[in-house]
Amino acid sequence: MYGETKKDLAAVIRKLCEMKQVDLIDGRVCKDHIHMYVAIPPKISVSEFMSYLKGKSTLMLFDRHPEYRTKWGDRHFWARGYYVSTVGNVNEETILKYIQEQEENDKLEDGRK
Repeated sequence: MYGETKKDLAAVIRKLCEMKQVDLIDGRVCKDHIHMYVAIPPKISVSEFMSYLKGKSTLMLFDRHPEYRTKWGDRHFWARGYYVSTVGNVNEETILKYIQEQEENDKLEDGRK
């Protein structure tokens, strides 16, 4: 995801987090995936939030970029799965550094650095 799509996806994710009162601490949109560091309120399960985020962001992104409907098929923007980990085993600094490094690695692999 590059350019306008990347900016739009970041804006959509920020808006959806705000609507669910999820604190988006940091995040990076890479070419074919995203990394997010979020604080989800205890009243919302992780799976509930991810389902909401992936479902709504697809609809909102397809509204902004209708050409993607034909490219990926209606409602099939994200992969089915996701990876989640908790902060308990590492500190916040380690997580933030990891997320930032992933974006840098993505740029290097793609030759955009």
